[in-house]
Amino acid sequence: MSTLVRASFTATLLAMASPVLASDPCADYVPQAKPQNASRDIVGQDIDQIMDRGFIMFAVYEDYPPYSWDDAGQPRGVDVDIARIIAEDLGVEPRFNFISAGENLEADLRHHVWKGPLIDGAVSNVMLRVPYDSAFNCRVEQVVFTGQYMTESIAIAYSEAEYPDGGPVPAYFRFDTVAVENDSISDFYLTSFAGGQLAQGVRRYPTMQDAMAALNAGEVMAAMGPLAQLEFSAGDGVAIHQPPLPGFAKSKWTLGTGSHFAYRGLSYTVDDAIYSALSDGRIAAIFESYGLTHQAPER
Repeated sequence: MSTLVRASFTATLLAMASPVLASDPCADYVPQAKPQNASRDIVGQDIDQIMDRGFIMFAVYEDYPPYSWDDAGQPRGVDVDIARIIAEDLGVEPRFNFISAGENLEADLRHHVWKGPLIDGAVSNVMLRVPYDSAFNCRVEQVVFTGQYMTESIAIAYSEAEYPDGGPVPAYFRFDTVAVENDSISDFYLTSFAGGQLAQGVRRYPTMQDAMAALNAGEVMAAMGPLAQLEFSAGDGVAIHQPPLPGFAKSKWTLGTGSHFAYRGLSYTVDDAIYSALSDGRIAAIFESYGLTHQAPER
């Protein structure tokens, strides 16, 4: 996962953790000015145009297993397979735009859903792996957020040989070593926990895969990150648990899809396809095929 993707997701999750009134999540938000140089040229396609041309374009993050990656020219991953379910429901071919991340999620949505990249390229019809939060939705008026298909959460993977009596909790890392993806939300949490007392035990790696490789090799005693990434890369003798995480503002979040606000018919169709696949077990089966636990979303 690229540094920008990490920064994008971390910034978004931290923003989503800010308090708002449950009765009115938009109460503290002042509507933004109308976007310039975009109002006359509505970009993208509605559902009828997509069906007429015979394919739908999905934006998925590049080099981001187990969610989305290019495997010798073949798109693979949980998000890719969910996109195929949507396309099948529409009766069209799925096509994939592997994207790198901007400075935050709002930039990603602007570049890939409703306005287009600054240089070259075009918008996609649907973007996958979009964190859903009612307060965040108020700030991005050009996107419709539907199709919630999973919940992601932070977990701890650990060496069973190092912890024969059960998994560690964050306080253990005052003395024990723990691998994290550099600049991730787990990194920020551990280094700020208890006034920085755990910082000496934190070992940073470029990606979560690298962090898990270090755990599998016995270079560290534990690793902390999103549950699906830990499960996907866990080797023999590695267990995973989800202990209480005191002071963690956003240790669990819902993920769904984003599409252009002008094409609500498309967004509703996407939501119907995902709801059906959740109900009949097809999405759970996708997770199982990658050795992952499907955590049902809040819908």
